[in-house]
Amino acid sequence: MNSLILSPGVWSGLSPLLRNSWRRCAEQYAIPTDTTLDTDILCSAELRQARERMGVTMKIADPELDRLHGIVSTLDYNVLLADPAGIVVARRGAPPFEKGCRRWHLWPGANWAEAVAGTNGIGTCLVEGQPVTVHRDQHWCTKLRYLTCSAVPFYGPDGCVAGALDASSIRSDPSGRVALMMEAVLVDAARRLERRSFLEAFRNRTVLLLGEGNGISLPMIALDDKRIVVGATYAARSMLGIASPEVASVCFDLGARAAGVPDFQEAERTVIEGALAMVQGKIAPAARLLGVSRSTLYRKLKNLPPAPAPITG
Repeated sequence: MNSLILSPGVWSGLSPLLRNSWRRCAEQYAIPTDTTLDTDILCSAELRQARERMGVTMKIADPELDRLHGIVSTLDYNVLLADPAGIVVARRGAPPFEKGCRRWHLWPGANWAEAVAGTNGIGTCLVEGQPVTVHRDQHWCTKLRYLTCSAVPFYGPDGCVAGALDASSIRSDPSGRVALMMEAVLVDAARRLERRSFLEAFRNRTVLLLGEGNGISLPMIALDDKRIVVGATYAARSMLGIASPEVASVCFDLGARAAGVPDFQEAERTVIEGALAMVQGKIAPAARLLGVSRSTLYRKLKNLPPAPAPITG
């Protein structure tokens, strides 16, 4: 293993996230720093199967990949879409760079899992669950030292990681400033991709956006005709403390007035009771869900009239 790359001086120049990745490469994966790129690229049949496993994402990814490439192509960057295992399933790039991209495995069918390729944008962002930029010598494998890549994971309609978006370049960028700018562009693309996939997955449901959020995922939920939550994004699950991918059936309706309920107070009651049910009666999470302060929610609860008695025959 290269002693230079393991020297304290080299490690000190890395961000904590990349230091974690290097430590995994050394201790967990035991990858030699002079490892060459994995020559096994998926054949067309295997690549087709990988794309099929992406499900709804592959149906709606093309416009987002085209849009993203339109933004980064002027800086000589290529765009890659990878599955949750780090396999590249789609690419956007200028024809003049195809030969170089094939050589550097910036190509459909390539495996960029961190355990295989060491520290890299796609593999490391999937392990860390957050945006990653790996610039030249920051790659674990010394033979990747001319490559610059930024990547972010994105989430599917089930709230699980659905893959990664990557912008990579084989052109020189000594400062690495362009690569850091890519992260913001990729985060926006990841949120757009999640939004499109969620709307596609729940196209016959009522979809609500619970604020803008501040991370990779958008807080969105889907309701059926009976006001039952049938879907929630990763951000919505985090906001509401739902750890399981399966959403429990709870009553929650922010569209009562639009559905023709004439009594505003009764509609407001439905909203508040549904939010409280969704978070097991906890005031603070319910207030965040409704977009109000805790004091406002307490006041609304105090002012709500008693629930109407059920009608009996």
